[in-house]
Amino acid sequence: MADLDRAGIEELLDLADHFTEVLERDIPKVPALRGATVATLFFETSTRTRLSFEKAAKALSADVLNFNPSGSSLSKGESLKDTVLTVQAMGVDVMVVRHQAVGAPARVASWVDCPVINAGDGAHQHPTQALLDALTLRRRFGKLDGLRIAIVGDIRNSRVARSNIDAFTALGAGVTLVAPPTLLPLEVDSYPVATSTDLDSILGELDVLYLLRVQLERGSGPVLPSLPEYVARFGLDRRRFGLLDKDAVVMHPGPMNRGIEIATDVADDPRALITEQVGNGVAARMAVMFRLLSGRGQP
Repeated sequence: MADLDRAGIEELLDLADHFTEVLERDIPKVPALRGATVATLFFETSTRTRLSFEKAAKALSADVLNFNPSGSSLSKGESLKDTVLTVQAMGVDVMVVRHQAVGAPARVASWVDCPVINAGDGAHQHPTQALLDALTLRRRFGKLDGLRIAIVGDIRNSRVARSNIDAFTALGAGVTLVAPPTLLPLEVDSYPVATSTDLDSILGELDVLYLLRVQLERGSGPVLPSLPEYVARFGLDRRRFGLLDKDAVVMHPGPMNRGIEIATDVADDPRALITEQVGNGVAARMAVMFRLLSGRGQP
């Protein structure tokens, strides 16, 4: 996301707005990428991102190759480089790569001749998530300028948080990171954000409360005093939800841990935009693939 300025982000959001209209048609498809092949290479598990990229490619009339690492020659010792070169040799036009290692999609891009889309690399970046979140907020509020957004939770291990900080601040929003000190990034002082360890004190000032799950698989467990204490201090229950402004909204990139960072009744409230985020993810990813494969023409 840091490679895009405000104009570049808004250009993609405008295109994504067009594709949200396409997805509402009786036949939610355009022939924009007919004849193109999109390869999805997810070396890390995913539901929302993988399926929405597949849906986005098919809505643009592209063909899709889905790579499954568990059933591939990786289990026989094949390297990542040889794997992606094999996929490229089959004639793909763009690769969508998710990997647990920071920088893996950039490394793949150095080996292949086609565009590579980062679908999440370790705890580093998740740029298309940031685009869909910005799209969701712009469609809700009209613009991000002046919005007061708090990102709450395991920020240290969150690629979503890093990409969203870049996108939200570029579009004029004010961002506050809320977490225990042990779950804030070491380099947080270099971010264009405020920080807080007291969620209750800022709830009434917010337009958007963006929740993150605790990423135990990335080692967050040992740095927490206890999970019940985390829930007591940073979980969004009905009481805290009631402290938000009546027009404030709640967001979450998924997967949610209901009863930990968010209570079930709050997750199901109409002011929780979680399913809207998922739907907008298809349009945002359509915009990225169209821009990469079709230049700057109109869809």
